[in-house]
Amino acid sequence: MTAAPIDATSTAAWADLESLKNGFTPDLRGWFDADPGRVDRLSLPLADLHVDLSKNLVTDEIVAALVRLAEQTGVAERYAAMLAGEHINTTEDRAVLHTALRRPAGATPALVVDGQQVDADVQQVLEKMSAFADRVRSGEWTGVTGKKVTHVVNIGIGGSDLGPVMISEALRPYATAGIQARFVSNIDPFDIANKTADLDPETTLFIVASKTFTTLETLTNARLARDWLWAGLQQAGAIDDSEAKKTDAVAHHFVAVSTALDKVEAFGIDPANAFGFWDWVGGRYSVDSAIGLSLAIELGPDAFRELLAGFHAVDEHVASTPLEKNVPVLMGLLNVWYTNFLGAQTHAVLPYAQQLHRFAAYLQQLTMESNGKSVRWDGTPVTSDTGEVFWGEPGTNGQHAFYQLIHQGTRLIPADFIAFVNPAYPLTDGGRDVHGLFLANFLAQTKALAFGKTAAEVEAEGTTGALVAARTFPGNRPTTSIFAPALTPTVLGELIALYEHITFTQGTIWGINSFDQWGVELGKQLALQIAPAIEGDDDALAAQDASTRSLLAYYQAHRQAWRV
Repeated sequence: MTAAPIDATSTAAWADLESLKNGFTPDLRGWFDADPGRVDRLSLPLADLHVDLSKNLVTDEIVAALVRLAEQTGVAERYAAMLAGEHINTTEDRAVLHTALRRPAGATPALVVDGQQVDADVQQVLEKMSAFADRVRSGEWTGVTGKKVTHVVNIGIGGSDLGPVMISEALRPYATAGIQARFVSNIDPFDIANKTADLDPETTLFIVASKTFTTLETLTNARLARDWLWAGLQQAGAIDDSEAKKTDAVAHHFVAVSTALDKVEAFGIDPANAFGFWDWVGGRYSVDSAIGLSLAIELGPDAFRELLAGFHAVDEHVASTPLEKNVPVLMGLLNVWYTNFLGAQTHAVLPYAQQLHRFAAYLQQLTMESNGKSVRWDGTPVTSDTGEVFWGEPGTNGQHAFYQLIHQGTRLIPADFIAFVNPAYPLTDGGRDVHGLFLANFLAQTKALAFGKTAAEVEAEGTTGALVAARTFPGNRPTTSIFAPALTPTVLGELIALYEHITFTQGTIWGINSFDQWGVELGKQLALQIAPAIEGDDDALAAQDASTRSLLAYYQAHRQAWRV
């Protein structure tokens, strides 16, 4: 049984941080001027990543107190318990072993949890994924008419979608086998209609990703995809309307990521073409499991294994690095400092890489589904604020949208800036390196946020009167800079794992279970109760509250005939 959480607010370190907060006046200009060693002390390596924490609103004394907070709340001990397979997911009585998904083959000692040979099982699924991906990429696996697959459509939602689509976009330059992945998640019919509009059924492979094979959105979209496939193949004269031909078509064009083999088979998918995972893999931590099958096909098994190696490198860093040099732990501690002591409510993630345009969306589920909790893992109320609203867009687009608020608004918004030295596509404009110009913006923004622009500096440029205040920047806006040589599969794995462990650190300090998501369930249950009312069930309508009944009446009055 997992021990009760330590109340962080009762620790000596928390009291120290409260004292340090009182009268705290950040002065990044002064700190940098007075301390030439600040950057070196607060710039740390994490595998291939270079992480500069020096522009954060902390002194050495604050960092030391934050590290003591991690010690006094048992961050390292809870991480060791997670790696060992203890059931730290208390509300579901499960181990939490996403880190096992990226352990290399032959890792020692072997991991055995609840009698399960975890390493052997993980490697078996990974090998099955790789073999299948090779068959599709080589053209050995074909559609029902013998044509090579050119498009893979992943049907999933939440953790079965956000990770794969983000990685597919980020690593698009590695998709060199002539196969493109697409992703359908929303039950809004536009999503699947739009994603399949220009596809050829004869060359399309669907992956239905649902652990239980009962997820409403995923199964609805899977049935729509199946209908689309049958209609398209019949129109092309590839199959007739017989059940045998339709069953054969599904067998050639659908595979599953699921452990519910009976439901998979009932849908028409050969259970031999189902790829399983385990209840100790949470959805938002599952992209490195069989949920990543679309990536193994689009990018290739080697690239997928490189991605896993990046994850594992960060896992090893967290396990073996002292807390005071442990990058994910320190970044999690900084987030606690901003959330619980300086009043920040949101956190921006700003990648200077268009390929990472879905990274913030991925982190929203990872961080907010994990740490958006108001009870601790023993069921008692939390004793402090928890969670942050994560958001962001790629630079430089964001500079022309919301950076104004970060620079001169009244809210404290810590921001992580992510950039890569070498671009996927090196281009020049009039002899100038475009990527260099791009990165000049990355460097300029963190400098401007940290050091601002004083009224005296504005006046020295010739500005006078009321314009001086408008053009003054306060500075002392905290940022972390994350640099890497290039956006490779390995580096992307490192980035994802970095934020997984940041999330873990914060959850441990707050005493919450970062691995359940009960808040997701109520709306899903109510949707099933409301659906009959939409379809005309008077009893279901009468059971609703007045506002819902009114909205349903509006829907019925304005809905065009849909029964076809």
